[in-house]
Amino acid sequence: MADNNPKKDPDNQNFFNKNPLLTFAIFSLLIIILFKSFIGTQEGQFGSQNQTAFGAAPVTQTKTIPYSDLKKMIKEGRIKYVSIGQTLIKAVSNEGGFKILYIAKKVGEDNTLIPLLDKMGVEYSGYSESNWLGEVLFGWVLPILIFFGIWMFLASRMQKSMGGGILGMGSAKKLVNAEKPNVKFDDVAGVEEAKEEVMEIVEFLKFPERYIRLGAKIPKGVLLVGPPGTGKTLLAKAVAGEADVPFFSVSGSSFIEMFVGVGAARVRDLFEQAKKDAPAIIFIDEIDAIGKSRAANGQIGGNDEREQTLNQLLAEMDGFSSDTPIIVLAATNRPEVLDPALLRPGRFDRQVLVDKPDFEGRIKILKVHVKHIKMSEDTSIEEIARLTAGLAGADLANIVNEAALLAGRKNKDQVEQEDFIEAVERAIAGLEKKSRRISPKEKHIVAYHESGHALIAETTPGAKSVSKVSIIPRGLAALGYTLNTPEENKYLMQKHELIAEVDTLLGGRAAEEVFIKEISTGASNDLERATDIVKAMVSLYGMSDVAGLMVLEKQTNLFLGNGMSQKDYSDKTAEGVDEFIKNFLDERYKHVVNRLKEYSEAIEEIVKELFKAETIEGTKVREIISEFEKKEGIPTKLVANKESLKDELLEKDQGEDDEKGDDKRDK
Repeated sequence: MADNNPKKDPDNQNFFNKNPLLTFAIFSLLIIILFKSFIGTQEGQFGSQNQTAFGAAPVTQTKTIPYSDLKKMIKEGRIKYVSIGQTLIKAVSNEGGFKILYIAKKVGEDNTLIPLLDKMGVEYSGYSESNWLGEVLFGWVLPILIFFGIWMFLASRMQKSMGGGILGMGSAKKLVNAEKPNVKFDDVAGVEEAKEEVMEIVEFLKFPERYIRLGAKIPKGVLLVGPPGTGKTLLAKAVAGEADVPFFSVSGSSFIEMFVGVGAARVRDLFEQAKKDAPAIIFIDEIDAIGKSRAANGQIGGNDEREQTLNQLLAEMDGFSSDTPIIVLAATNRPEVLDPALLRPGRFDRQVLVDKPDFEGRIKILKVHVKHIKMSEDTSIEEIARLTAGLAGADLANIVNEAALLAGRKNKDQVEQEDFIEAVERAIAGLEKKSRRISPKEKHIVAYHESGHALIAETTPGAKSVSKVSIIPRGLAALGYTLNTPEENKYLMQKHELIAEVDTLLGGRAAEEVFIKEISTGASNDLERATDIVKAMVSLYGMSDVAGLMVLEKQTNLFLGNGMSQKDYSDKTAEGVDEFIKNFLDERYKHVVNRLKEYSEAIEEIVKELFKAETIEGTKVREIISEFEKKEGIPTKLVANKESLKDELLEKDQGEDDEKGDDKRDK
């Protein structure tokens, strides 16, 4: 394993690396001294200028004399050339074939010097006296300082973007959030099984000697997998909080940079920091950013920065021994794309599923989040949990906060049940658009559409019960909605339940055709979802004779949904699938149309209530249907009591099997 300890690295102990500013100053000073050694003195410059005027003989002697003696020499004709500066006067004489430079200091303002020079025929000129300090400051030091400022600015920008300075671009200190979390297991609800899985990690970090003396090897890495918002990061913090150890948190994308080798250096630095503070926990969020399967890259020869980083991570996880009290936790929504080398024993030994909570889990999560909410006594947490089936912990936290905001907007002293219901509807259907004005004609269509959904849902076994029906627009495109709630936790769906969901989705379109005599574009999303369900029945669940038990599509993105499907079947099978989906939807649509015609008076009554109140509860829908059934002499919940749909499906399947058996016998 590569050692990244700066104490052992001779390059890091180099004088120039330890003192970059002092090195820069010494370098600048040397440049100035070398330059000054070439420019010479002002006197030499003056003499070289006069060589052109007075011959090749150089100035052999320099004398400083009083100003009065200089004027006397001018009067005696001994001076050949005079140069007048701001404070000094320099004169050249030619005595005995040698040039002598006389320097005299000016005394005040003398207006007689120039006339005297003209009278004696002495050549003269002015010169600018040299200021060595000013020349150095403004000619060299100032440009160097400007260059140094630009250098420091670029260095700071690189430090922010790369997590270290120019000489330490691979440092992970700027990217790692090192802390000791205050989160405990009591703050994590709805994932009891996952908490039990990671409990022994806490024991190992608290009392490692118990396991070491027995020769037990604690898992080096634990991979938390599950949908977004289920509390994977919170659970990892709770492990560190319960163990009271440092928690090094970093995102997988933080390791990847445009410079080759930076990611690998940051991985080394991260593990070095953790080893210094052991026992500790390293948490890598979204590990799929660096842990994607190397076989999926499709590269031939060479590798990229992500692969280098992954290789270093694999080496580091092999590098510390099993008795080193360091645990690597990682979280991802896409475990199917991870490299197999990450998931083998000895690295991420365990995969802990952090799934969406069930009914009891949602109750516990809501109780955690309402601790700091002033809630009215008549609020039912159980009812809210029942309405939020399929939502993750983050969604529930958002609903509680949204309910508090709604209550505050209305200037209430407590958060009431209606605030929570409104928050749930916002999370599921979107923001209520009361300002969106729809015409009476469109309102009429929406009312029948939603009534069709509600009635089919309430008269079909296996369908979700109706909680609320509304014709108030919500979200971006919904002009109305029907809120359905499952009566119990569902982990599997039977065939008749899937068909019941298809019937419910087709109920809106069928109601438009039966009662308005014309269809609209409002059922586009319903038809899309119904088609997806029937297609899944054929291609994934083996619920048709088209493919039998053969799986036609492979599920990808188990926790994110909308995965890319691969076509693993022939065009002939594809035609059979398309024909089955079309015929099946047509068959269910006819069934739904007949059911709506049978309950036409109940539909009209539901529409009347919707026009009156715009929103009605599921209890009101069930009351209207029950009164109609009593009036018509239909047994209450006709379909639910007889389970006709389920029996019908079983009889149909049995009939198809009998027909196939007869065909075989005939052959």
